[in-house]
Amino acid sequence: MAGALSGLKILDFSTLLPGPLATMHLADMGAEVLRVTSGTRADLVQTMPPYVPGMNISATAAQIGRNKKVITLNLKDSRAVQIIKKLIREYDIVLEQFRPGVMKKLGLDYETLSAINPGIIYCSLTGYGQDGPMAVKAGHDINYLSLSGMMSYAGRKKDGPSLMGIQIADIASGTNNTIISILAAVIYRNNTGRGQYLDVSMTDGVFALNAMSGPGVLATGENPKREGELLNGGSLYDFYETKDGEYVSFGGLEPKFFADFCRVIHREEWIEKGVQAGDEIKNEVREIMKTKTRDEWMSIFREADACFEPVLSLSEALNGKLARERNMVVDVPAAEGKTIRQIGSPFKFSESPVEYKFAGRTLEQADTEEVLMALGYSMEEIESLAREGVLQ
Repeated sequence: MAGALSGLKILDFSTLLPGPLATMHLADMGAEVLRVTSGTRADLVQTMPPYVPGMNISATAAQIGRNKKVITLNLKDSRAVQIIKKLIREYDIVLEQFRPGVMKKLGLDYETLSAINPGIIYCSLTGYGQDGPMAVKAGHDINYLSLSGMMSYAGRKKDGPSLMGIQIADIASGTNNTIISILAAVIYRNNTGRGQYLDVSMTDGVFALNAMSGPGVLATGENPKREGELLNGGSLYDFYETKDGEYVSFGGLEPKFFADFCRVIHREEWIEKGVQAGDEIKNEVREIMKTKTRDEWMSIFREADACFEPVLSLSEALNGKLARERNMVVDVPAAEGKTIRQIGSPFKFSESPVEYKFAGRTLEQADTEEVLMALGYSMEEIESLAREGVLQ
């Protein structure tokens, strides 16, 4: 059964996390993705431990390289550029993640490639966008979050902003907005026959993540404060430490959920106060939660409808019943008949389910020869290109 995106062919020039994760999701859904990479300069993700036991590949690279073929090219060589120009007649979507201007210097910019294939969808993913005062500056997730205003009201009053274990800007902005932009452009092309250029900025995307607090600031000029809002610690909606040093979460914003919470902890007199009860009550909740272990509280709340859940370790989460029954951990074929456990796709389709064909592979397992032969290159030509450093 063909995937939902069967027929889309994507040339992927991206590195690190946001772009490769986007093309992994697209490949899971059926798109044919060919990753174009250097054969001599490894992507940081490829060398980042831990490695898959018994295999010469990092666990992250094996994950985000899933379902993608790979070609190694030295793009500074004009012959490698000619290979891309041949591929662009077949691969009608391009994703690149270089700083603005790099692809133009290589002769692989939108204007050049769209002259060869007018229907091309060309997506540039960067930290700050293709224009504006910061277009050519380097940045990482922490910088995009800082400049978006988000971190000014995240964290605790006492300690200030705090780092998250995940890359919010890279994934929630970069990865997701890349997927949305490309698929929206595909629909536009289906309707009009025209391709287009897409400028995805991770910082732009994080500005948009201020969806709850941003409108209020624009309307009143008043900034949200740490632990001063309904959803950032300024109410009982929060995390609470338990007797064993673990944590639980309470998210019962609505009156019926808050009422159930109060009944379970035997504080019915709080019900009329609501989840925005003051610091005195919150401090008492903190002390109450410390009287029992996390698992004891979960047993007590088992039948309650109070939006009360444990803070799980990542291992507990990925090996738990919810992840298992939602197929969020899957066994993916790898080299030598092995399989690798990986995080599954969050996209569920009744008619065109996602497919896990193979895990990401090392550069030594690249598909360069196969891809070039399909373009009409002979083995003699391929061997000559390899000797002369074009395929590096």
